[in-house]
Amino acid sequence: MAEQDPFLSVRHFVAVAQSGSFTAAALALGLTGSALSKSIVRLEARLGVKLLHRTTRRVSLTLEGEAYLASCLQAIQVLEETEQSFASGKQSPSGRVRIDLPAAFGRRHVLPILLELAGKHPQLDLSVSFNERKVDLIEANIDLVVRIGALEDQADLVARRLGEQRLVICGAPAYLARRGVPLTPDELSRHDCIIDWRSGHRHSWLLHNGAGKMEDYDIPVRYEMGDGEAVRAAALAGLGLVQVPTWLVREQLDAGSLVCVLNDQSGGEMPINVIWARSQHMPLKVRIVVDALLQAAQEHGNGFRAA
Repeated sequence: MAEQDPFLSVRHFVAVAQSGSFTAAALALGLTGSALSKSIVRLEARLGVKLLHRTTRRVSLTLEGEAYLASCLQAIQVLEETEQSFASGKQSPSGRVRIDLPAAFGRRHVLPILLELAGKHPQLDLSVSFNERKVDLIEANIDLVVRIGALEDQADLVARRLGEQRLVICGAPAYLARRGVPLTPDELSRHDCIIDWRSGHRHSWLLHNGAGKMEDYDIPVRYEMGDGEAVRAAALAGLGLVQVPTWLVREQLDAGSLVCVLNDQSGGEMPINVIWARSQHMPLKVRIVVDALLQAAQEHGNGFRAA
């Protein structure tokens, strides 16, 4: 008659493998040595491999047994963490999570979420860095990154979309009064353009072409700045035109200190994603951060939605 619980013999095997003795394992499980031995034999027959070397004095693992034990222990860890998260309906993540964020967006919209999360979970430690460059998560020992822009197709990474940002071209009223308002993309060639010169950024802006599709449009560059906030400051100083996400300049646009131009051609959208390395098991400490970001992304007015 087949075992009603197919995992009962798995638990028996783990007990024997960890104790190194049928006698000790049988005592701990409340079984007879004969019953325990038969359970292991049934497991080996089901798997079609020999898991244990048995002698009169000791028990040792075969190569297949070592591999199976490692899988069993990993599965047990996952189950224990899941049960812990269900206990009293409360998750209790612990340990360090290393997170890399885009500079301006990360400080403004992601860091507050992380700080609030850290306050709720005293045993959760965070290491947060800010940059825009592409990083190798495994080599850099980073658990999560948030990135803005199109993603490369990489099988070893998992990405969840948080939202999108919309780009606008704008300048200060004083600059537009002095240099005129561009009415077509070609007229940008006669303007001072300010760009973010970080690695990977081309001297181009995203604009709608005549067919309504987005394409890179080369622009003359007068000023180069190191991050989005510096670009915004240069525009506010009346130094030229910028193409920036709406979340960065919403207050200035509402106040009239910056004015949008080329509305019909500008407005390209770029995805915002949280990314992590693919693995069989996501640690609770990482999952709790991902869940918090996804939840925040669903809330209105949090910077994750194009406006």
